[in-house]
Amino acid sequence: MLDEDWRVVRSLLPERWQELGVETGALKGLRKNKSGEEMLRVLLIHLAGGYSLRETALRARQAGLAQMSDVALMKRLRKCGPWLLELCRELMRERGVQEPGGSRRVSVRLLDGTQVKEPGKTGSLWRLHYSVQIPGLECDYFKVTPARGRGGGERLEQFALRAGDLVIADAGYATPAGIEYAWQCKAGVLLRMSPHNLRIYRPSGERLDWSKTLRESTDPTRGRTWAATVRGSQGTEIPVRICAVRKTEEAIRQTLKRLHQRAVRSGHELQEATRFHSQYVILVTTFPEARFDAAELLAWYRLRWQIELVFKRFKQLARLGHLPKHDEESSKAWLYGKLLVALLVEKLIAQARAFSPWGSRLEPPGASQPLA
Repeated sequence: MLDEDWRVVRSLLPERWQELGVETGALKGLRKNKSGEEMLRVLLIHLAGGYSLRETALRARQAGLAQMSDVALMKRLRKCGPWLLELCRELMRERGVQEPGGSRRVSVRLLDGTQVKEPGKTGSLWRLHYSVQIPGLECDYFKVTPARGRGGGERLEQFALRAGDLVIADAGYATPAGIEYAWQCKAGVLLRMSPHNLRIYRPSGERLDWSKTLRESTDPTRGRTWAATVRGSQGTEIPVRICAVRKTEEAIRQTLKRLHQRAVRSGHELQEATRFHSQYVILVTTFPEARFDAAELLAWYRLRWQIELVFKRFKQLARLGHLPKHDEESSKAWLYGKLLVALLVEKLIAQARAFSPWGSRLEPPGASQPLA
């Protein structure tokens, strides 16, 4: 069964997956009787199975895949980081993820966070804050903090921002303190927001009337923007833009259904304001207006949402396993490996639905032959 499962996994990999291992130098130094295929299987035991490095090395020996210590496995994981990154990029290209055409090759950072639990019943719980450039997927920053207590929450202040950075993040990061921090760093932000959690003011100083403003956006195919401000910690007026688009009737119906189910589970009544706001996608941004109109802002958020679907799977997988917290290159390789597993899981689910009745793609003749 293990061999059959591996053949299914192998069929999901990019066509040039072995060549990429050679080109990135990941397979350099392997024993002559070992292949990149066996090495990748060992890495996936660690990355997908959630086993510690020591347990992974033991399982690899028992399966006849490799004779190596946990220290040697750590070194190999570090060396395979560029390979794992290239595999992720190839799978993202298969998904059709490309930067919006009008942005002229803008580099954008996607910030997010997830909890990581170390192996064992008493394993420590950590929070991984990470930044990934899109659409290239290269991790340019990560930080590990305790998941509980002060200083471990998800917020923009966890990240080192540079002048000129363009950052996209979800609604949890849309706070006055976070927007002020990015503004002081001269970095632009594009954040999903909720009118309940972030006070927005008109340039003239009065509170924004959401009921009146959002009703100006009636076309689901065209977004609108409005000039506004957010007030910082010392009352500083930070200039922002609000970008909103009304959802389609079907999207509204699905959203209201989810909100109603959540309200029933929690025993609360769904508020009328929540019903109204849920009909729109609302963004707050400091991206330069000359380069990012409403259509461009929504296109970038849409790209973030495509990648977020994969990251949701990544977050589930990242809850298991050992994060090498004290080695930057190994930690990045671990992150790329987890992301690779998430992409493979998404592809497997899609193919299982599409390829009836056997649930996997057929390999072409000779596809299972290892490289010399």
